[in-house]
Amino acid sequence: MEQKTLAGYQRPDTKKTVTRRLRNEGMIPAVIYGHSEPVSISISSKEFEKKFHNVSENTIINISVDKGKKYDVLVKDYQEDIIKNRILHIDFYEIERGKVLRTHVPVHLEGVPQGVKEGGIVENQLHEVEIECLPKDIPESFVLDISELQVGDSLHVSDIPVSESVKILTAPEQSIVVITTMKVAAVEAEEGEEGEAEAEAEEQEPAEGEGEE
Repeated sequence: MEQKTLAGYQRPDTKKTVTRRLRNEGMIPAVIYGHSEPVSISISSKEFEKKFHNVSENTIINISVDKGKKYDVLVKDYQEDIIKNRILHIDFYEIERGKVLRTHVPVHLEGVPQGVKEGGIVENQLHEVEIECLPKDIPESFVLDISELQVGDSLHVSDIPVSESVKILTAPEQSIVVITTMKVAAVEAEEGEEGEAEAEAEEQEPAEGEGEE
């Protein structure tokens, strides 16, 4: 799979005032969690956005800190400011080449289902799956052809084509995509709204004896 590189800069001071200043200077505060003590760093937001259009957990990144020690990492978690459309903080975790790891890989749907041409709609119920494999075997994505699906048809995790070097940990019976009708989708949406309304009503009802002196 493709590997990318980033320049990292040591960040000995992790106070909020410092991280705020770093962001104002166009940097992203980050932490590398590895096999010893966590390493606090910062990376260029401009470089990160140029190389990563989407933040994913399945791309190996080689980070060179202060042009010295290098770390092979995957993104573990990140915080994002949706309003300003910028990454606020990233957690990386260091990987060991030759050692099995767990991560998530996106599932992409390809084609226009026959059922859609007949008035059905696509319900994409799962966008990624958890896998286990060696770092060198991490797939960039799984692609499912849905062009032959009719109304009422579905694909599950068990339908994902996968090599022997990759083990999918997500439940095989879990649905990825279902081709349904507008009527069924509307009923499901209505039932979901009713369920939420009932739950809210129950939360607002006082418990037995509450308010009594």
